Amino acid sequence: MARLRSERAIDDRRTHSPVRGPRCASGIAAARVVRQIEALGIARDIARDAVAEVFAEIDETALLEQALDRRLRHGMSLSDPAVLRRVHRYLLGQGFEPGRVMTLLAPARKEQRIPVT
Repeated sequence: MARLRSERAIDDRRTHSPVRGPRCASGIAAARVVRQIEALGIARDIARDAVAEVFAEIDETALLEQALDRRLRHGMSLSDPAVLRRVHRYLLGQGFEPGRVMTLLAPARKEQRIPVT
């Protein structure tokens, strides 16, 4: 065990490497990345530290807008209430903060006269 620790073969702090990988840039928010790392058995504080370090370099608002654009790529429109609800759930599922999602979708909600909750 001591040898493995000294070689960092069992060092949870190595999570910085996967966090920086292509999955991180695929349009998911920091909160979801933390959940995925925790699901691998990495301690919460180590996962949060690794994600915070990487996401300090990333504009999450731009990431959120990119996720919305990707979701609407196939001719879908937020003017359809069902699409708006699905997109809202999708963005929350990607780990984006509810307040940011609501702010981004507010113009479409106003247009449909859907109350902001």
